Amino acid sequence: MELAISADLVEFRERARTWLAENVPTDPRPDICDPAVREFDAAWHAAQYAGGWAGIDWPTEHGGRGLSPIQQVIWNEEFVRAKAPGRGIFGVAFGHAGPTIMMRGNEEQKSAYLPGILKGETPWCQGFSEPEAGSDLAALTTRGLLDGDDIVVTGSKIWTSHAELCDLGELLVRTDPSAPKHKGITWMVMDMHAPGIDIRPIRAIDGFPHNCEVFLDEVRIPKANVVGGLNNGWSVALSTLAAERGTGFLDERLEQIVFVDELIAHARETGQLADEALADRLAQARAMASSLRSMAYLLVSSIASGVELGPEATAVRAVQVQVEITTARLALDLLGPQAVEWTPWTRRWLRDFRAPIGGGTKDIQKNVIGERMLGLPR
Repeated sequence: MELAISADLVEFRERARTWLAENVPTDPRPDICDPAVREFDAAWHAAQYAGGWAGIDWPTEHGGRGLSPIQQVIWNEEFVRAKAPGRGIFGVAFGHAGPTIMMRGNEEQKSAYLPGILKGETPWCQGFSEPEAGSDLAALTTRGLLDGDDIVVTGSKIWTSHAELCDLGELLVRTDPSAPKHKGITWMVMDMHAPGIDIRPIRAIDGFPHNCEVFLDEVRIPKANVVGGLNNGWSVALSTLAAERGTGFLDERLEQIVFVDELIAHARETGQLADEALADRLAQARAMASSLRSMAYLLVSSIASGVELGPEATAVRAVQVQVEITTARLALDLLGPQAVEWTPWTRRWLRDFRAPIGGGTKDIQKNVIGERMLGLPR
């Protein structure tokens, strides 16, 4: 990716910065258990779409602006610096449902789903993990039986973020139980309001229901909702995971360096920077966040060059986990006794308990790096 500064890129950054300064919501985002949170997130995404800031690097044929990856990076950098609300309940839609449909969907599916994602009209959730199939995703047992033009699905999913607020879901089911473990799986689009779906929110350590259990009792899904072909779901899922672990959540990676700078500023203002040990920890965190940003740039550059992401995307995710854990712990130490109060930094620390587990455990990710990048034995 060409990182040289040009007049056009400087002008693009200034326009992004100006628009964000004028349009970032001033009201705080409602808590996730507040029904108003969907309206808030939808309105914010609609504003970005109306302003021409949604789908910056999406191809024009899919409603995007067709701009360069570096312009998408610049937007994300300014977005996090402005402390704009994130994607919220539209995270899955933008982070990997949209990219998966673009890569693996047919023309009818692209026309049906991509506009709603781009405009912030249809939040998605992900029905991949199961009680006995988390990091070992191919062990899933939710079954889909072909019945005419439908696939009848029975089983359960867990850790499905914001399922109770979403209209559509990415669903993996086993449609050929006689096939080998990584075969016979199908990737489908599921209507979250279909009969037979029972959604049960799971209250997390911070008191809010960020994830859900989803039970499916003979849910009928049209075969037209199959993406990438029947029994070819593992291949499609790899595209989804590549988007998720690759550039799908670029803003979260770039935000880490902004957060570390916030911690350093706090330490300077409170005089805590005089503590050499604490200053050293902050410096190390800043270096880690800078490395994560550089790795994120590398992924964007690789994709722009047509390189298919492999285990290097997992390596970036593993570094991101370590940075999140480190910065959240630092924030708590900087707060001191105030950390027992309900502050944004305290809530961030509670939230980041998920970091080593969400999206595949850090141990599984390290195994992938060792085996596929370093050539180590299983």
